[in-house]
Amino acid sequence: MKKHYGNIALVTGASSGIRKSCAEYLVRLGFKVYGTSRKAPACQGDPCQGDGPVTGTVPVTCQGNGPVTGTVPVTCQGDGPVTGTVPVTCQGDSSGDSNGTAVDAVDTATESADQPGSVTMIRMDVCSDESVKAAIDYIIEREGEIGIVVNNAGMGIAGSVEDTSPEEAYLQFDTNFFGTHRVIRHVLPHMRKKGRGLIINMSSVGALFPIPFQSTYVASKAAVELMSGSLRNELRNFGIKVCVVEPGDTKTGFTGNRLFVKEGGEGSAYYQQSSRSIAVMEKDEMNGPDPIVVAKAVARAIKRKNPPAFITVGFGYKVLVFLKRLVPRSFESFVVGKMYKC
Repeated sequence: MKKHYGNIALVTGASSGIRKSCAEYLVRLGFKVYGTSRKAPACQGDPCQGDGPVTGTVPVTCQGNGPVTGTVPVTCQGDGPVTGTVPVTCQGDSSGDSNGTAVDAVDTATESADQPGSVTMIRMDVCSDESVKAAIDYIIEREGEIGIVVNNAGMGIAGSVEDTSPEEAYLQFDTNFFGTHRVIRHVLPHMRKKGRGLIINMSSVGALFPIPFQSTYVASKAAVELMSGSLRNELRNFGIKVCVVEPGDTKTGFTGNRLFVKEGGEGSAYYQQSSRSIAVMEKDEMNGPDPIVVAKAVARAIKRKNPPAFITVGFGYKVLVFLKRLVPRSFESFVVGKMYKC
């Protein structure tokens, strides 16, 4: 596989679902992949990014004649806390219960991040400009470049427009739209310096349709699509490509992690109707394909020197998107409403 954009890839939100599948699949293709999470399982290097340092040093006990390997606990103080274990190796001879040299947790975690064949998880909160900048700076310091970015961090809030508070609407946009925007802003100077790069923004087929009780979600994804189209034109002269990937219903933890607006409970005028609609969505999601199909679509974009502006995942969804162009919007709205029992 020819690597038009270098070997270093950043996948945001890579702790689960489509995001995790994309990160792991790119590793299998030979890329060095940095995945991000708000609560990464271990502090690798310095991914507590702005939320507090790794605490002190960690004592290691070597049994027998070295080298001996094992794990030690690591805790990030600050917004978390994030805890986990990292592998360590005691070098040199030791015997009995003698203590080995104390190991600095930062150095130890950095060594663990270099293990081949795995995603290097670092901490990033896409809702924090400081956290995004620190994570990207960390990768640049280690690798010298980021050639591929897959903006994948996202979440969903369900509820009627009337029941959705401005704060809930902003929360949706802060993650899905402004989070993508923050990552793009901080990675682009490094890509422009190298004169190459690929930004893949994860959208949704839902961004193209007026799905009821998903208004802020589909609006946030539609905003990502329009921003991506503008960005694609802005970057033509810099050798940087932009591609939007549109998955349909996919079987992931997204279904169980969906949030619901506070005013959408039994006291809402929309409660019965929204419950029926969301039940349809959840059934479609749980019966959807494995996220690997989306990961393979991302890989197809990466393989191309000139990737398409949009990739819709799945034959059925490709047909749906094509038919959308042929019918009036009023008819489209009617059909979507019937699909979701409105």
